[in-house]
Amino acid sequence: MKTGQHTRLIVGFLGALCWLANGSLTITGQGERPIPKADAPGPAVSTESATPSPQGRTLSLEEKGDVFMARKSYADALDSYQRSLRATGNKDARIWNKIGIARQNLLDMSGARKAYKEAIRRKKEFAEPYNNIGTTYYLSDQAKKSLKWYRQAIQRDPSNPSFHYNLGTALCATKKYKEAIEAYQQTLRLEPDFLASRSNVGTTLQARPSDAKYFFYMSKVYASLGRPEDAVRYLRRALEDGFKDFEMIDQDPDFKTLAEYPPYVELRANPPRPL
Repeated sequence: MKTGQHTRLIVGFLGALCWLANGSLTITGQGERPIPKADAPGPAVSTESATPSPQGRTLSLEEKGDVFMARKSYADALDSYQRSLRATGNKDARIWNKIGIARQNLLDMSGARKAYKEAIRRKKEFAEPYNNIGTTYYLSDQAKKSLKWYRQAIQRDPSNPSFHYNLGTALCATKKYKEAIEAYQQTLRLEPDFLASRSNVGTTLQARPSDAKYFFYMSKVYASLGRPEDAVRYLRRALEDGFKDFEMIDQDPDFKTLAEYPPYVELRANPPRPL
């Protein structure tokens, strides 16, 4: 492959990954809930449901707040958390973090940051509010400012894939593509299905310009991580959705690593018809 072609291929790959991540970030501490960019049509739906209390037991104020959050009644959740915080002497870092999440879902980014910083002031090694401060900046179109907060979250808890995912998203927005790919790869190392699940969330927030190209680039990600089964699965889906650039497939260095993998050989020899 000529140098110019290879460069265009890499740039296209990186751009698609950045587009893929652009739909949502992950806010942590109230269960992990994806949240959309500020211009998306409202908060993404939480995947958590409230757990009913055992019969006869009265819910605590904090638990009531959790139930309201699951119901997306964010103002009621905020009220419950604030009352719970007062009852505990304003010292509980977890509840400060939950107050921040409630305010963030009410699109009060400034108030959310203040609450997250209160959580940090009370528990400096609490990783989640660092991540969440990062999301408030990113969602306010200040991606560069979010980077240090994601990195501080990772420093405190490097095993959390959400932190690496959010860092990758912000790195893409600031055009630091090589570092972004590394962040996404680390996300997948920690939680193999994380990127695919977050891309599914993103489809509820914005239309994808080309499903075929999306699946092609996802295939590249998995091939680069040495996951041939997933790579072939996504490539097959790309072909079924109308991806036709076989020259790009054959010249791509990631797919060359699959050259002797029987399912890949079979797929290239007998590509499916577009559905």
